[in-house]
Order: sequence, then C-alpha cells, then structure tokens
Amino acid sequence: MTLDRSVLAFAGAMVLLSVALMTWVSPLFVWLTVFVGANLLQSAFTGFCPAAVAFRKLGIKPGRAF
Repeated sequence: MTLDRSVLAFAGAMVLLSVALMTWVSPLFVWLTVFVGANLLQSAFTGFCPAAVAFRKLGIKPGRAF
C-alpha cells in the first residue's frame, strides 16, 4: 500500500471510529471527527500531513506517479 492510500485509509478509519464512539460512548467524540476533517483540510492547502510523516517513519513508501 502506498503512502497516499495509507493516509486516506487511516483518515477513513478514524472517522468511522469516531462515529462509533459517538454512538456508543459519548456524543463528545464528535470533536475527533472535527479534528480529522480539519487536518484533512489543512493538509490539502499546506501539503503537510502529520499522519504521512508518521507512516513514512514506519517504512511506508510513497507511490510513484502514473
């Protein structure tokens, strides 16, 4: 799996996790969803993504452009 797909999969999993936690634990977990969305938005404009940095350190390689 490439770095870009790993970041997208992680973001999607975090959104689904936050919805589950919101449903079964506390409605305050909506802030996790807000944080993930805000992070995706800022990374679209700045190009900096903390998750991508962490995945790179874990050894996931960026994919080649087609």
